[in-house]
Amino acid sequence: MNDLVKGASKLGIELTSLQREQFQIYSHELVLWNRKFNLTAITDGREIELKHFLDSLALVVIPGYEEMQGQAFNIIDVGSGAGFPGLPLKILYAEASLVLLEATAKKTSFLRHIISMLHLEKVEVVTGRAEEMAHLPVYREQFSLAVSRALAPMPTMSELVLPFCRIGGKFVAYKKGDLQEELAEAGNAIALLGGDMKQVRKVSLEEMEDRYLIVVDKVAPTPEKFPRRTGVPKRRPL
Repeated sequence: MNDLVKGASKLGIELTSLQREQFQIYSHELVLWNRKFNLTAITDGREIELKHFLDSLALVVIPGYEEMQGQAFNIIDVGSGAGFPGLPLKILYAEASLVLLEATAKKTSFLRHIISMLHLEKVEVVTGRAEEMAHLPVYREQFSLAVSRALAPMPTMSELVLPFCRIGGKFVAYKKGDLQEELAEAGNAIALLGGDMKQVRKVSLEEMEDRYLIVVDKVAPTPEKFPRRTGVPKRRPL
């Protein structure tokens, strides 16, 4: 975990011995499960440290992230896959509550396994689609922080994720590459869904590829009709 520890330190994070052990177990189990199930294209141990773990922790560059350490803070990771960025954030912020939402059953099986292996508490794994789960009162507009990584272009991602944010909460999208056109296309959708795109933060470390964090404040309720039925946000972006 030396590369992860070094990179995290540059982000202002000093990982404890317990956290380092948890990340080591996570990496080991991910490689083992990936031999049977296609959980991630990244299978090299060092790349897992940097492209999954460190990348997920980049959220700490956002001002006010210290608030996430309180017991009242709750997070939903939409389209979590093998747990990124949600589980690394949970390892970092042990007191926060976390919901991992993933549509693929083999991936949620892994998530439940790794949560047990890491002895994590206050984590719920949900097998389901955002278009359906976001209309359930137990999840709709309930979260302080909603995150998603590599789920979809911003107009679609906003429709799938913003309905989970409570007013006053934040939606953070993890993105790479040239975002100018994508963000321009997303502006109207974000406003329609009750969001206000506050900032785009670039994270540059020699240990990882440049990462952009799109920070959207939830300033108004999302209209009840959003998200639209399964598949529509992708086929017909707002």
